[in-house]
Amino acid sequence: MKICDLTQFYSPLSGGVKRYVHEKIAYIGNYTPENEHVLIVPGAKTEVTTTSRSRIYSIHSPLVSRSSRYRALLNLRAIEEILEREGPDLIESSDPYQVGWKAVAAGRALRIPVVGFYHSHFPEAYLRGTARFLGERGTHRAMKLTRAYVRRLYNRFQVTLVPSEKLAGVLSEWGVHNIRPVRLGVDTGVFNPGPDDAQATRRSLGVADERKLLLYVGRLSREKNTRILFRSFELLHRRRANEFRLLIIGDGAQRNQLRKLQSRSCGKNVMWIPYCACPADLARYYRAADLFVHPSVQETFGLVALESQACGTPVVGIRGSFMDKIICYDQESWARENSAEALADAITHWAGKKLSRVGRNAAETAGSLYSWLSVFEELFCIYREVRANYRRF
Repeated sequence: MKICDLTQFYSPLSGGVKRYVHEKIAYIGNYTPENEHVLIVPGAKTEVTTTSRSRIYSIHSPLVSRSSRYRALLNLRAIEEILEREGPDLIESSDPYQVGWKAVAAGRALRIPVVGFYHSHFPEAYLRGTARFLGERGTHRAMKLTRAYVRRLYNRFQVTLVPSEKLAGVLSEWGVHNIRPVRLGVDTGVFNPGPDDAQATRRSLGVADERKLLLYVGRLSREKNTRILFRSFELLHRRRANEFRLLIIGDGAQRNQLRKLQSRSCGKNVMWIPYCACPADLARYYRAADLFVHPSVQETFGLVALESQACGTPVVGIRGSFMDKIICYDQESWARENSAEALADAITHWAGKKLSRVGRNAAETAGSLYSWLSVFEELFCIYREVRANYRRF
């Protein structure tokens, strides 16, 4: 079976969708000699990279974000030509915009099934930010139109994959049919509690043993709620000066707010690494941290939270997102509201716990339930089912 992944949510720097498709490529290469893979993404130039059983097509596309390096894949004709040439057996679209519609149209033209993966709950992400401008009535109208758009697009796929049962319920209420929840995973060969490199990493960062090292990994953006993270750290510093250090790994539109945080009195305790390319290095930072702080309230899954737990570092955040399902321990003392005060209180509470014990238990659970091998075995069963049930017209 030849599978084609098609998305414009792809950055050379990082991102959950990129992690997912490259883990799929690795799974095909290592475990399924009968399968091939094609990936079509936007890029700085048009080129193709070939390995034994995979090809990555990069289509020249304009930048939409200089910090995250995301691009808008506008050359739909190029997508069509690649699909006609490759002749895949199944297309998976990870895009809710023009690329998603192109995948549906191409599937019909080529008479092959197309599945959609609803990675990002984009209506919630965008409308939360515009509510104060639209007002209650305007927001209600915009949400109604957005739900209709989601129904119209995703009901055209043979199957809509979603990363959580809770999100599946939301889309079902919106009228999307044929939804299949699919867990995402973690590379336990990289993200695990060993080796014992935490102290060396902390020394390289200049973090003393008695300090609590907080870690955030992800985009610096409104949808990731990093503004609340910055404010909560200021509060922590006022309450307990110099007790906490904060390491931020990532870049994005709110980098200027981060720089302002670094310029204030607490700034000497804030470290910033805009990009970490190496998974092994990222795992070292997870293991070095005492606590991973995840402020987002719009996550559909939360890969970085899963990676942190797999490395033995507990996570604290704000209750009520779709990410709750993958937290491997009780969240009773997580923040109950989306505010800097509530998050700071939750961090303070968790910092007083025996984090090593919580972390060990979380690593064991994450490793047993969320390995990529078991995730893709389940996903490929769905692929085979979709192909078997597909009716060519």
